[in-house]
Amino acid sequence: MLKTIRYAAFALIAVIAAGWGVVWLRGGGVAQLGLDNIGLSMPGGVTLGGPFTLVDTTGATVTDATYRGSWMLIYFGFTYCPDVCPTELQTVSTALDRLGPLATKIAPIFITIDPERDTPAALAEYVKLFDQRLIGLTGTQDQITAAARAFRVYHARANSKDATGYLMDHSSFVYLVGPDGTFRALFRQGMAPQEMADALKTRLSAGG
Repeated sequence: MLKTIRYAAFALIAVIAAGWGVVWLRGGGVAQLGLDNIGLSMPGGVTLGGPFTLVDTTGATVTDATYRGSWMLIYFGFTYCPDVCPTELQTVSTALDRLGPLATKIAPIFITIDPERDTPAALAEYVKLFDQRLIGLTGTQDQITAAARAFRVYHARANSKDATGYLMDHSSFVYLVGPDGTFRALFRQGMAPQEMADALKTRLSAGG
């Protein structure tokens, strides 16, 4: 699973690099694209993010406009994820703690890529394990597919004969969306909580 996630991550990086006409991803790879600091603004012809319609943990329909005016910190994963998702969600939670009062400007959002199992009730139980501020979103398969496509999130069910115990392969980035709904930054998997907090503070202090 981790190998697939790494491949998916570099596929997204390749798309971003192509937008700048970057030919070689030598040495630092991710670092050369600025993904190890405060993220990046997308070059012309390459977009991330966009409108979405999903369902929150109360069963209410929400859209991207629901969170307009707040900075959205978005991560795509699933509740049965054994390793990467819990680690990244804990990083987000710790980064928010280290932001102090500035954290009130952020809506941290966890969007499932496994709506078959991740019902509103299941998500409600899951997100509170990490942070009371964390917002869990699910939806129909079509809604999830549309949201994932907008953020160029790779996701696929891993081969398994088990109808309920399967895993999901997926890319692993944290996306920062501004108060106006536009994509602002992309944070890599494995970023330290303090590094993420510092990057967020820089963005938020600069204003909308």
